[in-house]
Amino acid sequence: MAKKTAAKEKDLKDLEKKIGKVPKFFRELTTKEPEMFDLVMRFEQHIWDDGALSKQTKKLIAIAIAAALRDQHAVHAQLAGAANLGITKEEVEEALRVTFLLSGMPAYVYGRAQLDEVMKK
Repeated sequence: MAKKTAAKEKDLKDLEKKIGKVPKFFRELTTKEPEMFDLVMRFEQHIWDDGALSKQTKKLIAIAIAAALRDQHAVHAQLAGAANLGITKEEVEEALRVTFLLSGMPAYVYGRAQLDEVMKK
């Protein structure tokens, strides 16, 4: 049991490196619904593994979608993960310009405000 708990803690730490702060409800899955936690982690790994698109490209897509949805937690989490992947502020700004083109000025402004707060370079 201790090995499983330690493995789940490692999974959570690895996930935090990718996306930033892990939501409380997801952290609680480790004890309340461990099978669901394991399934989500496997799915997450499958999605973020490099394939036809790099992790960095996928992260820029995720930032653009989160900004378009104006989801503050998701934008912050994705931006924190972007910094961990070596994505530059300029790359995020370019992705947000595409968001502006397709989702309008409010999504762009929202994303830029979050960007300036998270990546203060």
